[in-house]
Amino acid sequence: MNRARITYQGAYHHVMNRGIKGVDIFSDDKAKDYFLSALEEKSKKLKMRILAYCIMDNHYHLILQNSSERLSDFMKQLNAQYGIYYRKREGGKGYVFQGRYKSTLIQEDRYLDMAIVYVLLNPVRKGEVSDPYRYRWSSIHEYFSGYDSSIVDNKFVEGIFKRIERFKELLNEWTNKDIEVKNTKLGGVIGESDFIEKALKQFNRRKVKTKSKRRRKEDYIFKPSEEVIRRFEEDKGIEIQDINTNTIKGKRLRVELLILLKDKAGLKYTEILKYPLFYQLKYSSLGKLYERAREKMKENDI
Repeated sequence: MNRARITYQGAYHHVMNRGIKGVDIFSDDKAKDYFLSALEEKSKKLKMRILAYCIMDNHYHLILQNSSERLSDFMKQLNAQYGIYYRKREGGKGYVFQGRYKSTLIQEDRYLDMAIVYVLLNPVRKGEVSDPYRYRWSSIHEYFSGYDSSIVDNKFVEGIFKRIERFKELLNEWTNKDIEVKNTKLGGVIGESDFIEKALKQFNRRKVKTKSKRRRKEDYIFKPSEEVIRRFEEDKGIEIQDINTNTIKGKRLRVELLILLKDKAGLKYTEILKYPLFYQLKYSSLGKLYERAREKMKENDI
């Protein structure tokens, strides 16, 4: 019987898996491109937030958020879809991946940015390139690019690092460093001791529907944007088409809806800009508006 893995809704993970017996199952660009297509499809279907990826010839790395508490289903479907593709292409029978995927829980804040950088530096550690930007098959090119990625939530990641200069500083700083992984009875954890204790308490193997779990579900599972807008209108007692953004109150309501559409519905900025309430805003200003609002919420401990 497989050992349970420590996870919960909203948990961040470093996930990796490799080809059976170290076989180069991603041996060329076509194979890597297919895996990315499968990653995009399955992450959208199962509502997993992808923060970073790196595909090597015989293994892959992901940094993700278990937004829907369906990490196990997501990994099974992702590996199964690629496994079918690989066997059709290469022939043969049997397993394509080397057993179950490896999953490491990550503490948010400073440990999360280190984990992202660590994954992006994998081609450098393996001697493939000396500059991580010269490696094509990672998400490094999708941050601070000025556009929405179809796979990773690049704006969320940019909010973690704040500035591209800081991002590059960490890439340089961590080139020859490793991350300490603490082993627990339910798997590896990157973080401090108090976080590990809280994570173990939060982990619920029996999936009992407690009030705490319902709160986390409300916080992390992405909802249809129509539902988010409907609840917003009910809570505020106003329809969004009636919001006057020339007033202070109207601007405040627009910011509140922006945060809800980004955090609760998981929409990208290009999708949010399609709503008339945001027509007057540019792509770049929308991102800055969101980041300022989130920073203010943190300062006020909301």
